[in-house]
Amino acid sequence: MRGGPSVLGIVLAGGAGKRLMPLTADRAKPAVTFGGTYRLVDFVLSNLVNGEVMRICVLTQYKSHSLDRHVTTTWRMSSLLGNYVTPVPAQQRLGPRWYLGSADAILQSLNLVYDEQPDYIAVFGADHVYRMDPRQMLAQHLEHGAGVTVAGIRVPRADAPSFGVITPAADGIAVERFLEKPADPPGLPGDPDRVFASMGNYLFTTKTLVDALHADAEDPQSVHDMGGSILPRLTAAGVAQVYDFDTNHVPGETARDHGYWRDVGTLDAYYDAHMDLISDQPAFNLDNRKWPIYTHPGQLAPAKIAAGGIVGESVISPGCVIRGQVTRSVLSPGVVVDAGAVVQGSVLHDAVRVGRGAIVRGAVLDKNVDVPPGAVIGVNPDRDRELYTVSAGGVIALGKGQRVG
Repeated sequence: MRGGPSVLGIVLAGGAGKRLMPLTADRAKPAVTFGGTYRLVDFVLSNLVNGEVMRICVLTQYKSHSLDRHVTTTWRMSSLLGNYVTPVPAQQRLGPRWYLGSADAILQSLNLVYDEQPDYIAVFGADHVYRMDPRQMLAQHLEHGAGVTVAGIRVPRADAPSFGVITPAADGIAVERFLEKPADPPGLPGDPDRVFASMGNYLFTTKTLVDALHADAEDPQSVHDMGGSILPRLTAAGVAQVYDFDTNHVPGETARDHGYWRDVGTLDAYYDAHMDLISDQPAFNLDNRKWPIYTHPGQLAPAKIAAGGIVGESVISPGCVIRGQVTRSVLSPGVVVDAGAVVQGSVLHDAVRVGRGAIVRGAVLDKNVDVPPGAVIGVNPDRDRELYTVSAGGVIALGKGQRVG
């Protein structure tokens, strides 16, 4: 941060993303398309860069080619000022093994820390949709002298098994307990049906993180994970504090999208987050020019609505050609919807083509899927389950280039 303490950003982007199959069959989860023109990794990188964290390492591992390519071609910072966003693949620096967990990923990449010598390290996840100003989190970290500050958001207690859960002390800031994906955690004081969930965003004083990683590496019982190992260790040491995400404000936010954060780790969550984009007053507004989400949309002509084309409550990307009917949907660049075709409540990735008279409802189609004329998806649930991936919530998903039956 210019004129202030130095902060190194480390983005954890090495997860396999199995719960998001088939969208992760051929790519890392942070490289999955979101909102038409973005990749999931663009949200965390935009938050860090907007917040003046200008030196960022993206730790990758599984199926990382498209993620590496996107980061290197899109996120070009000023080398004159020493700024960079760089992908860092797993390199087996500590022996012939890949990353054992998120903590081990950072341990094996400590050369990045030693090279930069930052005062603080922001360790952020790569697969959430949100806006956040990290400078405000840093201000609390500095004010209270924490070893680690973890960003927390209130979620229903029933959702606790999907998250790390933070129990704050009486002062509301110190972390009393940190439980990784507990089955039956206590609710918040005065709000027993909700818990503080970890957002997967951590801010460390550098020495605290380095010492904790080395201690964790020597523990044979550890799972070497940030939430499962490092945070409980630092909580027990009394140096962990929680940052309430609800207190974070970014320029240009609205009352409706303030505090928006979605973990899109499942097909249902991914689909629901897209549906949050499409209304006149969306739950998450992509068009906030005071805190933009950056990406590279490619060199395509503007979207075209041809004669007979109908579009309502939808996000339409450049290069799309609409000759049929599209409602409550999100279309990525180059999608073609032919005459007589109907697309309802769906997410279509790059270069999907929906043929004349075809119907697509409640579906996520990955890039290059070709829906033949007259074909139907989302009309016959039993047939859909025989042919395609169908989520617990009924979202139908087709992988990259998958043949439509």
